[in-house]
Amino acid sequence: DQWAERLQPVLAVIYLIFNAGYSAGPDAGADLAQEAIFLARMLERLRPDDAEIEGCLALLLITHARRDARIGADGASIPPGDQDKALWQHEEMSEGVALIDQAMTRRVPGPYQIKAAIAACHMDTNGPDWPQIAALYDSLLRFEPTAVVRLNRAVAYGEAQSANLGLRMIEDLKNELADYQPYHAARAALLSRNGMITQALDAYAAAITMGSSVADIAFLTRKRDDLRSKANQASSS
Repeated sequence: DQWAERLQPVLAVIYLIFNAGYSAGPDAGADLAQEAIFLARMLERLRPDDAEIEGCLALLLITHARRDARIGADGASIPPGDQDKALWQHEEMSEGVALIDQAMTRRVPGPYQIKAAIAACHMDTNGPDWPQIAALYDSLLRFEPTAVVRLNRAVAYGEAQSANLGLRMIEDLKNELADYQPYHAARAALLSRNGMITQALDAYAAAITMGSSVADIAFLTRKRDDLRSKANQASSS
C-alpha cells in the first residue's frame, strides 16, 4: 500500500545510478549503467503494468543503446543527431520504444514516460524531432518545474523555432544556473547561432573551465576553436 508514495524516490535512485555510469563514459561507467537497468527490470517484474516503471526502464534502454556512438575517434562527445546510427544497439532501442508506447496506452502520464519519449525523439531516423521534443518539455515542466528542465526546453525551442527565441528563454535562467556547466554550453551554442561571436567565445570558455567530462571538454573546445577560426577568417576577408 506504500508503492505510490515510495515509487518516485526509488526510480530517482535508479536513474542516478544510471547517470553516474553514463557520466563516467561508455567503458568506466558500463557496470553502473547495466546495474541500473537490472534494477529497473527487477522493479518492473515486481510491479508489472506500472507506466512510470516502464517509462524509467524505457529511458535507460534508449539512452544506453547509444553508448558505442557517444564518443568519437578524437575522444570528443558526439550529439545524438550527429552519431553513427549503425553503432546504436537497435534491439535495446526497439525494446525501449515498445515499452514507452505500452506505458502511454495506460493513460497515466508521468515524468519518466515523458523523458523516455524525449530520448526516443532524439533518435528519430531523420534526426531529432525538435518540435515534438519542445512540446514534451512543456509537459515535463508541469511535473518538474525546475531550472534545468527550463534550460532543456529553451534548447529545444531554439532548435524547433529560432535560435533567437532559445537565447531569450535561456537568458532568463542566468541567475539560477550561473554555476551549472550545461547552461554555459547551451548558451554558447545559441549565441554562436545568433552571430554573437565574442559572447559565444566567452560562454564556451566558461563551459570548458567548468567541465568535468574529458569528452565533453574536447567537444566544447573543438566548437570554440572552430568558431574562433571562422571569426578570424571573416575578419580577414
